[in-house]
Amino acid sequence: MDFPVVTKELAEQLEQSEIDYMTSRVLVIKEREGNPMGADVRTFGGATAFYVKEMPWGTFNSVRGIGAEELGLIDDIIRYYGERSRPFQFEIIPSKANAELLSCLDGHGFYQAGFHATLYGIPSMEQPAYPSGITIREMEEEEFGLYCKLHCLGTGLSVEGAGYVADNNRVLYERQGWKFFIGHVDEQPAGVAVMYVNNGIASLTFAATLPEYRRRGLQTAFLQQRLYEAGLSKCKLVVGQATYASISQNNMERAGLRIGYTRTTWMVKK
Repeated sequence: MDFPVVTKELAEQLEQSEIDYMTSRVLVIKEREGNPMGADVRTFGGATAFYVKEMPWGTFNSVRGIGAEELGLIDDIIRYYGERSRPFQFEIIPSKANAELLSCLDGHGFYQAGFHATLYGIPSMEQPAYPSGITIREMEEEEFGLYCKLHCLGTGLSVEGAGYVADNNRVLYERQGWKFFIGHVDEQPAGVAVMYVNNGIASLTFAATLPEYRRRGLQTAFLQQRLYEAGLSKCKLVVGQATYASISQNNMERAGLRIGYTRTTWMVKK
C-alpha cells in the first residue's frame, strides 16, 4: 500500500478519527448509571463539544472539528460551557483555520495556547519482534486493577485515583472497537496501551510506562503491536497524537508514522 500524502481530505479524516474515539469514550462515561461523571457530547454544526464535569482537563472539555462554517455558532458554544461554569479549549486543524475564524476567537477573548501533533501511518501485517525481555499481550477483563495501577503510576497520578480510572475504562473494555494491552519487561508488568478501531482507522489513544522501565523500548513495542493489530483488523490508517517534538512523537516517527498536521489549541484569556 502506498503511503498517502497529506491533503485536506486526509487531514479531515485524521481529525474525524480523533473525534470518533473521543465521542465513544465520553458517551460510554455518560452511559454509566446516573452519569456520575457529568459527561456530555454536543454537536454544533460540524463541530463536536466534549464536557466531563468531574474531569476538568482540557482533553475532556474541548471543541473539535470547528471551521469557518461554524462562525455563527461560536456564541452558542461559549454559552454551552458557560452554563456549566467550565473553561474549555478549541482545537483547530490547519485545513480548517482561516483569518476570519481565528480573528473571531480572538475577539471572544481566546488566544493560541499551544500546538499538538497528529501523526498517521499504515498498518503492518508483520508480527513485530521485540527487544529482549519485552512481551506484550492483550489485557484480560479481570486485570483492570493492574491496568489502573500501571495507568496511574505511568502518568504520574496517585494510585488513590485508580478507582476512578477503573470505572471510566472498564466500560470501554466492553465497547466494540476498544483494545487494551499490558506490556512486561523482564516478566514484570511495566506499562499499558490502548487503541480504538472504527471505520477502518485505528486510533492510538493511550500508552504509559512505569518510570523504572523507561528507555527499554516498551513504548516502541506498544506502537508496533498496535500497528500489527490494525493490520489484522484490516484498517487502512493508524492515527496518533503527541505533544509537538516530544519523545512520544519521536517514537511514533521511528515506528513509521508521519506528521499529518499540528493543530492549535485556543484557550480563554485569564
